[in-house]
Amino acid sequence: MSIEKSSKAARGSVQCENSSFNLLKANDFVAENIRKHMQEQNILLINVTSSAGSGKTTLLHETAKRISGQVNMKVLVGDLETERDADRIKEAGVEALQIVTGGICHLEAQMVWQAMEQLDLSGVELLFVENVGNLVCPASFDLGEDYRVTLMATTEGDDKPKKYPRMFLTSDMMLVSKSDLLPYLPFSVEAVVKDAREVNPSLEVIQVSGLTGEGLEDWCEWLLEKVRNKKAMSETTAV
Repeated sequence: MSIEKSSKAARGSVQCENSSFNLLKANDFVAENIRKHMQEQNILLINVTSSAGSGKTTLLHETAKRISGQVNMKVLVGDLETERDADRIKEAGVEALQIVTGGICHLEAQMVWQAMEQLDLSGVELLFVENVGNLVCPASFDLGEDYRVTLMATTEGDDKPKKYPRMFLTSDMMLVSKSDLLPYLPFSVEAVVKDAREVNPSLEVIQVSGLTGEGLEDWCEWLLEKVRNKKAMSETTAV
C-alpha cells in the first residue's frame, strides 16, 4: 500500500526563490551605480579577467610602466589572500589596492564599490580591476566596467573559448598572453582566435608578451584611445 505524500510545507519552512538569481540582481544594481559614478568622474573602468597564472599582474605592471606618464591610472586587485599582486603593481609607480576576497572565487560589484571608497579617484582617468583568476564565476558578475578584457595564455591550451564560452562572450578584448612561449608549446593562435570569434564575432584580439614586449604598444594604444573616446563622449554630453 502506497502512502500519498503530503503537499503541505513543513512547519517553519519557506519557499525560496533562486538565490543565485537574486544575488546577480543585487550585483547588477551596484554595478549600475558604479557605472554612473565612473561616468560622472569621467573614468574608464577596465575589468581584467583570466585563469590563474595567465599574466594579469605582469600585464598591468608593464602597462603602468608604459603609460602611467600619459594617463592618471590606478588599480584594484582581487585575490583570495595576500597583497602580493598589488605590491608588484606599486613597484611600477602606480597606486594599487588589494581586495582580499577571503576565499570567494570572483569579485562582486559591492567589493569594488567598497574598495573605490578607499581610493582618491579625483583626476583618475583609467581604473583597472584585476579580477580573481578564474574563467567561470567572474563571467557572471558585472563590475560596472566599460570594457572586459580576458587573457588567454599560451600555457593553457587553445581550447578554452569553447569550454568557457560565457567569459569570451562577455569580453570585448582577448589578449593572447605569453606569446614568447609559442615556439615551445602545442598552441595554435589561429585556432584559439577562431573558437573565440565563433563565440563572440566582435571580439578584438592582440597577441602579447610581458617578457619581450610583443603587442604591448598596440595594447597601450587601445587603452589610450578608449580613454580619449570616453573623455570626448563626456564632453559632448556635457554640452
